Amino acid sequence: MAQEIRNYTMNFGPQHPAAHGVLRLVLEMDGETIVRADPHIGLLHRGTEKLAESKPFNQSIGYMDRLDYVSMMCNEHAYVRAIETLLGIEAPERAQYIRTMFDEITRILNHLMWIGSNALDLGAMAVFLYAFREREELMDCYEAVSGARMHATYYRPGGVYRDLPAQMPQYRESPWHKGNDLKRLNRWREGSMLDYLEAFTADFPTKVDEYEELLTTNRIWKQRTVGIGVIPPEVAQQWGMTGAMLRGSGVAWDLRKKQPYAKYAEMDFDIPVGVNGDCYDRYLVRVEEMRQSNRIIRQCVQWLKTNPGPVMVENYKVAPPKREEMKESMEALIHHFKLFTEGYGVPAGETYCAVEAPKGEFGCYLVSDGANKPFRVHLRAPGFAHLSSIDAIVRGHLLADVVAMIGTYDLVFGEVDR
Repeated sequence: MAQEIRNYTMNFGPQHPAAHGVLRLVLEMDGETIVRADPHIGLLHRGTEKLAESKPFNQSIGYMDRLDYVSMMCNEHAYVRAIETLLGIEAPERAQYIRTMFDEITRILNHLMWIGSNALDLGAMAVFLYAFREREELMDCYEAVSGARMHATYYRPGGVYRDLPAQMPQYRESPWHKGNDLKRLNRWREGSMLDYLEAFTADFPTKVDEYEELLTTNRIWKQRTVGIGVIPPEVAQQWGMTGAMLRGSGVAWDLRKKQPYAKYAEMDFDIPVGVNGDCYDRYLVRVEEMRQSNRIIRQCVQWLKTNPGPVMVENYKVAPPKREEMKESMEALIHHFKLFTEGYGVPAGETYCAVEAPKGEFGCYLVSDGANKPFRVHLRAPGFAHLSSIDAIVRGHLLADVVAMIGTYDLVFGEVDR
């Protein structure tokens, strides 16, 4: 009597080294082949949108950092722009350049994290160590402007929290760093933060070459990514894909070019586009994006070096008083207290503001009823749209290809399971 062959169902994650936290996929398998993939979300839900509706507008900026905790300032940008649109204010030019520069620093941070972890998921260890070396250097910029390495809360309605530091923090002598080693570490840190970034951007393309040397022509890497998870351009559009997922399939859609915000209209950069829409093309697109971001940062640094100016609007309903004033003037102190406890009333209306975040289009739909807290906040997260498509795309692939696919989606669950 022939034994009946049955498909079996298995959990992929959350306890899986490639599931990155809280992804649970229920996979129906025919041997090693995927018949169906059902993504389960809900292991994280933090109710970010509801929390933002219970607080004054200016107190939810920090929640945006935590949605996609590898592209922090880009998320802040969407939310802050939505508030500015409803208030009818615009950040000063210098603040716009600083935002453009930090959006691109954030894009590089995100892609470094992505290239390191994706390579690690597919069995390449060294790239992870290489990518985190440069990531550390850019994390220092986050820390220098905001005091925090990750959750910066640096963008504020009306501008940015403060101007760029005139002195980049330096390493101090310690049992681990001394003598020539300390000199080497502080080589770029003699001057301002802009000098530091100038040195970083001059050096960074050679580092991207190193990642490419390890992966781009690597036989095993190509076997794991070429022809895997092919997404035709029309399918990518039907699923609402954005960012590298859409551009990898050959659609040259980028909000920085199509609907420019901040100072992107003044920047000279190219949009990398893939041909085959497979995991390998999406890898190439992201690598080239790092090079283009580097170009944009260089342009911002040049402009910022020659154009000093205010980084916050002179509107005292939105901008807090200066620290020095607060220590001397009672009015300034009261004003500061009211601004950070009650916030400000935002005129009734609704808006949708989107930015080209590293993972795709991150948008904030904001409704105000005239009070000091939003009536409704809804966030459009790229990861959510991408994960929805996983069943359609991994069917017929092998189990190991699911890992490559999850890697190429570049998922962060804070934004998927808001």
